[in-house]
Amino acid sequence: MALLHRAELRPTKLELLAAWLPGRHWFQGPAGADVVRVAGYRFDDPAGAVGIETMLVRAGDGPVHQVPLTYRDAPLDGADDWLVGTTEHSVLGPRWVYDACGDPVYAAALAAAILAGTGQAEEFFEVDGERRYREPSMTLTGGGAADAPTVGAIRRVVDGDPALIGTDTVELAVLRHPGAGAERAGVPLLGAWPGQPTPLPLAYAVPR
Repeated sequence: MALLHRAELRPTKLELLAAWLPGRHWFQGPAGADVVRVAGYRFDDPAGAVGIETMLVRAGDGPVHQVPLTYRDAPLDGADDWLVGTTEHSVLGPRWVYDACGDPVYAAALAAAILAGTGQAEEFFEVDGERRYREPSMTLTGGGAADAPTVGAIRRVVDGDPALIGTDTVELAVLRHPGAGAERAGVPLLGAWPGQPTPLPLAYAVPR
């Protein structure tokens, strides 16, 4: 379950991405175009400490980009290269926002979603002390036939399209442009969203 706050972020997530995305070699879009949200989904952190959100965004008439993010209340050791930026959350205070491909909490959640079918987190807003369910903006389908592997440290990351994440127990591939490129080996995570009713590959997992 993801408990969301009706809060103000300065800068906003989209403002952070508008500054960060053009510096990625896999980014495709016109210079200076606004970054808009197309859809998104969240995973649970079993420890409840890290926010995990994947945003599908587009800049101008460019393609849909998949950008997994993690939100932390303190810097992640050794992850400076994956820092998207910092923001001030009106309820939670300062938040460090990372490209989640460099965050082991995301790797574990993605592996569980693909291999064990844990799916996306249910989202709730708290309004006047009452929790209200928010309908997901997209659907996910994972393999779901195996136990979730224990994922520890990330051993390597190749920042490309796809982004490749290597751990001791699973190899993950995150497509920066969903559905683009050739089909890959492994168990897929598929997603569909408004305007894209046919599920497209979002990521793949190969147990080691």
